[in-house]
Amino acid sequence: MRSSRRTGRRVFFAVSAASALWAFTACVPQPGSEPRPEPSASAESGPVETVAQGLDAPWSIAFHETTPLVSERDGARILEIDDDGEAREVAVIDGVAAGGEGGLLGLAVHDGELYTYFTAPGENRVERRELRGDPGALELGDPTTVIDGIPAAGNHNGGRIAFGPDGMLYITTGDAGDRDSAQDRDALAGKILRIKPGGGIPDDNPFGDSPVYSYGHRNPQGIGWDADGTMYASEFGQDTWDELNVIEAGGNYGWPVVEGIAGDERFIDPVQQWTPDSASPSGLAVTDTEILIANLRGERLRAVPLGDLATSSERFTGELGRLRDVVVAPDGGIWILTNNTDGRGDPRSGDDRIVRLIG
Repeated sequence: MRSSRRTGRRVFFAVSAASALWAFTACVPQPGSEPRPEPSASAESGPVETVAQGLDAPWSIAFHETTPLVSERDGARILEIDDDGEAREVAVIDGVAAGGEGGLLGLAVHDGELYTYFTAPGENRVERRELRGDPGALELGDPTTVIDGIPAAGNHNGGRIAFGPDGMLYITTGDAGDRDSAQDRDALAGKILRIKPGGGIPDDNPFGDSPVYSYGHRNPQGIGWDADGTMYASEFGQDTWDELNVIEAGGNYGWPVVEGIAGDERFIDPVQQWTPDSASPSGLAVTDTEILIANLRGERLRAVPLGDLATSSERFTGELGRLRDVVVAPDGGIWILTNNTDGRGDPRSGDDRIVRLIG
């Protein structure tokens, strides 16, 4: 792990709600391409302000107390966004083998330690490191492996990690191109895993001495819990249906036997499904009233009311580009992470960025 240093890359905070409606800089057209329309805050979506910009293929946001940390997939960098509006490189994670959809992916913070999910040569794994120092001068301690041997590939790596209300670490894994592994409870691919913070297996896991919590997943990339402890997950489908699932311990969600709502009693159906061109869901956050889902190909934030899981509304459609993550900040604000520089987007000047919902 390289030592900390300043990147020289500026990250800006908006100064007022009034200026937030025009918080994005002018688009600079690339030779031979049409400029994308400038993002705006529609009345339907609500106003936003730019928290940070100039990020390179960012993947996840996590908070160390009130300090935001961001992972960059291809460069394997951990950045902190300080109060002066600057992005500072905390560390570069050693051993990351970026390629395709793999690289430095999910982040989580627990008891003063930073957990990282990343693609290494031949596998995905989770490590933890002590967070040291004060905001503006954070450092990472030496790594400890929490879990390894998760199958990796050029795509379908899963990668989201989060601590549940039970204090356990939950990990989403993709099928890594091996479809049948999702139905194999002895495989770590195509699963949601549940382990202790130090890496042990909880005694109440559904399959004995196994980290598997649920299975039959293709490529889940968003997890979250409501106030009652109900767990939700967003999942990429193949060609037909993307999914929002309510996760049950030991549940089988059907992939690759079924995709979307199948009405097959062997599997748990999603509570909602969408076509991939309007969705491709990644990060997920749960507020007091709704589930928010960041969509990549669909370029929109989807909101599902907790009181009616069969309905949803769409916000920012086409305004911000590809959306990778959405999180609830310590102050209750909603932060959205764009992902237009990941090789599949159409970046405009200033991308990628974090925006914050106003109001």
